Amino acid sequence: MNSKLTRKFALGVAAAAVSLGGMLATPASAQSTLKVVMHSDLKIVDPIWTTAYMSRNYGYMVYDTLFAMDEKLNILPQMVGDYKISGDKLTYTFTLRDGLKWHDGKPVTSADAIASIKRWGSKDSMGQMLMKFTKEMKAVNDGTFQLILNEPFGLVLMALAKPSSNVPFMMPERIANTPSKDQISEYIGSGPFVFKDKEWKPGDKAIFAKFNDYKSRSETSSWASGAKQANFDRVEWISIKDHQTAVNAIMAGEIDFIESPPTDLLPLLKDDNGVTVKNLNPLGLQYMFRLNHLHPPFNDIKARRAALAAINQEDFLKATIGNPEYYKVCGAMFICGTPLATNKGADIVLKSDFKLAKKLLAESSYDGRPIVIMQSTDVDSLNNLGPVAASLLKKAGFKIDLQAMDWQTLVSRRSKRETPDKNGWNVFMTAWTAADILNPIMAAGFNAGCDKAWFGWPCDAEMEALRDKFARETDLKEQAILAEKIQVRAMEVVTHAHAGQWYRPSAWRANLTGVLSGPAPFFWNVARK
Repeated sequence: MNSKLTRKFALGVAAAAVSLGGMLATPASAQSTLKVVMHSDLKIVDPIWTTAYMSRNYGYMVYDTLFAMDEKLNILPQMVGDYKISGDKLTYTFTLRDGLKWHDGKPVTSADAIASIKRWGSKDSMGQMLMKFTKEMKAVNDGTFQLILNEPFGLVLMALAKPSSNVPFMMPERIANTPSKDQISEYIGSGPFVFKDKEWKPGDKAIFAKFNDYKSRSETSSWASGAKQANFDRVEWISIKDHQTAVNAIMAGEIDFIESPPTDLLPLLKDDNGVTVKNLNPLGLQYMFRLNHLHPPFNDIKARRAALAAINQEDFLKATIGNPEYYKVCGAMFICGTPLATNKGADIVLKSDFKLAKKLLAESSYDGRPIVIMQSTDVDSLNNLGPVAASLLKKAGFKIDLQAMDWQTLVSRRSKRETPDKNGWNVFMTAWTAADILNPIMAAGFNAGCDKAWFGWPCDAEMEALRDKFARETDLKEQAILAEKIQVRAMEVVTHAHAGQWYRPSAWRANLTGVLSGPAPFFWNVARK
């Protein structure tokens, strides 16, 4: 261990001793409680209302899905026991597994599934496309329902198995009937853990208890598919703001798992024989640069193009990840190393061109008012994105209003359509796991459906026509051609910009077994030796 890290560690030990004394105390036995530090605090407990990954991670604890994707991207039944597809590929008949229960003890029914699909389908980009092709959904009986299409849509099962935000989690009908623009107020699922909302303390901890009536599948676990066995009575998500303190705590055995330790502290963890460090998401993540199309200046395509010309991936990656071992410059909006990867049209984000940026900005309607850039301050992999964006856009000629806030506040504020001077925004940056952006239907950033689009609300009929063609296309070669056209169009109209691909290992105590890979952290099947 180098001297710098040694000094940092020594100082951090004292801090950990002070800050963790009360936080980690629990009446539960060591064997029955799993203590976890997640990448952010949990504040929003409606995984359909937001795409925030903390809410998705919470969703996987509490809810289950009709289908799930395994590590080889195969789509497998999860809550569904049997299903049939008609010869004309218009009618999908789904039969739920026997014995599925909600956390309140009531049985899971077809009506619950239909209402859940509808709510998710009104919010999620892929769900919206599925609903576009759907004629009706109807219950055959309490355990069987049908999804009937207007015309064939080859992504039905992929949509229902969507592995990341927004995941089509199943909820009781009365809860799923909550409009997707509103947050739910009951937190009842059918997943392996029960959310203890009465013990939830935002900013401190979130508690989950084993659901004893969960009916697991028997198949081998892979990503979110197969068996889900809760081996701990309680899982505690503990909020520790200081990363050094969290690292010291796991090395001391006071916590069991850190979802996303910062890159600069990984050497400490790798040097500790009591800790396992592994990347559970081999395809990694991708940064996104997102502009608000509703308000000046980015309602003007030339201003958006000016911003695109100003940025470059390398600056974002160096400032946030730092170590090239954990990042790559990548022109592919659909992730390098995947079937739809292409660099076509992406040169503009790989190198800053301030001369071009200034020219485009001068030709735009930009009037010199400061643009509001929202900066996350409490997620280490996101915190430096805002300042880098501010610096690059300032060099292009924009005036900047960089506003700092915690990530969950940013997540709430980005949904606001108000003008920037009234608590709205112009720019924010986020990160998507690769599983969210494998194709233009799944990836929310490409939705250019105006009011139905993801935050930023781009509006482009040509993009929507291309996405519609992709959704109908079954030939893989033709899909690749369309994906390339979609990427080029995304760069032309600036739905968003991809700001680099990166990787973040997780860390856990070496005495844990059953830790699964996947697009999200999963805590079923995890056990202590």
